[in-house]
Amino acid sequence: MTGELGFIVNDLMPALMRGLWMSIRLIVPSAVLGFFLGVLAGSCRVYGVRALRWPADLYVALFRGFPLLVQLYIWYFGLPRIGIYLSPYVASVVGFSLCSGAYHSEYIRGALLSIKKGQLQAAQAVGMTRLQTILYVILPQAVRRALPGCGNEIIYLIKYSSLAYMVTCIELTGEGKIIASATFKYTEVFAVVGVIYLALVSVASWALGKIEDRLTIPGFEYHRA
Repeated sequence: MTGELGFIVNDLMPALMRGLWMSIRLIVPSAVLGFFLGVLAGSCRVYGVRALRWPADLYVALFRGFPLLVQLYIWYFGLPRIGIYLSPYVASVVGFSLCSGAYHSEYIRGALLSIKKGQLQAAQAVGMTRLQTILYVILPQAVRRALPGCGNEIIYLIKYSSLAYMVTCIELTGEGKIIASATFKYTEVFAVVGVIYLALVSVASWALGKIEDRLTIPGFEYHRA
């Protein structure tokens, strides 16, 4: 193959596949950790005692307020000043997880507040403790109601994972930047990068939609166009 097609097949795609694998390695653990952090923080903000609620509120305020790129710089470039060294990969996963968890907590908090207080009182009336009621009655319903919002946050995570290359974690965008800088074929390179991100988002949207349909609460379902 010659010309642009040969460049894309022989030079560009192998590099982008390496970057895609790194992006997946960033996205999957960050999505899982971020979701569980969000559930924990959201639960503490609604049902926690003051000693838990205030730190959870502070966590959400900080990590929603600071730009994600600034957070990544702090984890990778700032922590070494106090003797803590994180690899580019670990710094990226930590940054993505904490930032994503702060946004997830808002969706979880809203879902928890949508559950009628009568359910909490009814569960306690039959002998369940407050913790048991939250874990086994309230939280399962809230997580299901929050799934559309949490799924949207995971879609955002796929796209802002492209910031990892700013702390030298060379993922999909980073590999594209290296190839584009070497060949000056910025249009071709980032057009292909964009298509790959579109494919990632499309697959994730489909999978998240299936999960939502599977876990939907009877009476709250809706039909997709």
